[in-house]
Amino acid sequence: MNRYKIRAFGITKELLGGREASIEIKGDTVGALRTALNEKFPQLLDLRSLLIAVNNDYADEDVRLNPADEIALIPPVSGG
Repeated sequence: MNRYKIRAFGITKELLGGREASIEIKGDTVGALRTALNEKFPQLLDLRSLLIAVNNDYADEDVRLNPADEIALIPPVSGG
């Protein structure tokens, strides 16, 4: 099991209950993290899109994670 600290922005702050959350997952990829987040916080599934950034770069599902990585949830943004 690996533990990761997640930073939340926008609506994800409300869904996670704060600006940061910690989650323990089986595996070490962004895809495994997304699955675990959706199981722990099923409200995330209601978002139209949710990007995950690792060390300030948007990450694909197969990107490997390190517990020291800076991980952020980037919700959909609207504006004009």
